[in-house]
Amino acid sequence: MNRNDKIYIAGHKGMVGSAILRKLQREGFEHFALADSRQLDLRNQLETNEFFRKEKPDYVFLAAAKVGGILANNTFRAEFLYDNLMIEANVVEAARQFGVKKLLRLGSSTIYPKLAPQPMKEEYLLTGLLEPTHEPYAIAKIAGIKLCDTYRAQYGCNFISLTPTNLYGPNDNFHPENSHVLPGLIRRFHTAKVNKDPYVTIWGTGNQRRELLHVDDLADACYFLMQHFDEPGFINVGTGEDIAILELAQLVQRIVGYEGEIRCDTSKPDGAPRKLLDVSKLNTLGWKAKIGLKQGISAVYDSVKGQL
Repeated sequence: MNRNDKIYIAGHKGMVGSAILRKLQREGFEHFALADSRQLDLRNQLETNEFFRKEKPDYVFLAAAKVGGILANNTFRAEFLYDNLMIEANVVEAARQFGVKKLLRLGSSTIYPKLAPQPMKEEYLLTGLLEPTHEPYAIAKIAGIKLCDTYRAQYGCNFISLTPTNLYGPNDNFHPENSHVLPGLIRRFHTAKVNKDPYVTIWGTGNQRRELLHVDDLADACYFLMQHFDEPGFINVGTGEDIAILELAQLVQRIVGYEGEIRCDTSKPDGAPRKLLDVSKLNTLGWKAKIGLKQGISAVYDSVKGQL
């Protein structure tokens, strides 16, 4: 990429897309093709094609997706499959038709089998059953990888796929029911502190482990990989370290300053027991995460506590 190229960030108002936009602006890029979901429905092929025909972007970061936590994924199963399939198919095909130089699409670690060996290497894809609550979303994301691979093989398109671990950071979703684990914990502990509640309940046993990556680190990795990665398949993006959900809850509790009790509701699902990415391929290319978990959560809480 050079500073004169026009760049389309699909999903630029979301957590990932906005982080990529901030990163590119810091690097001196000024020419962007941007449209939010009210202006452009990426599920609609005609709208998507017309946008690409008009804007003619040189590079595309595909960060648009329908996302949510366990409850949202399990409740809106058809929407999570349909919407994500259509977004990926329409953007990838439009990128081919209108001569995009390179496309980077973002996936999710839900693509790995529920009981995949840990840490999860890229070659473990499609070696076992998926975690049931996230299956529709995961299937859509696997299809996106294969879509880029087939376009690379048949048409010679320079389309690459990234699989980031669990993300957090500015512009996250703090909805009390449809958020991911970390923003959900931040909101619950903050609310409990304000209301002086005696305890906070977390789903499952608390033994399940998750890897967490600050979205600004992901944006930095996207910028790096757009310039240094050109292969079929996909590459993991993460920290290479994980934490038990109960330990994460205790960390959030300390950062928020909540003094009550933590209770585990074992009637609720844990999800996958562990989801740690093997990031050796990425590290070998020369990129590593920089933002520590305590540092990152503290910054997020400081920025959102007045709005919760």
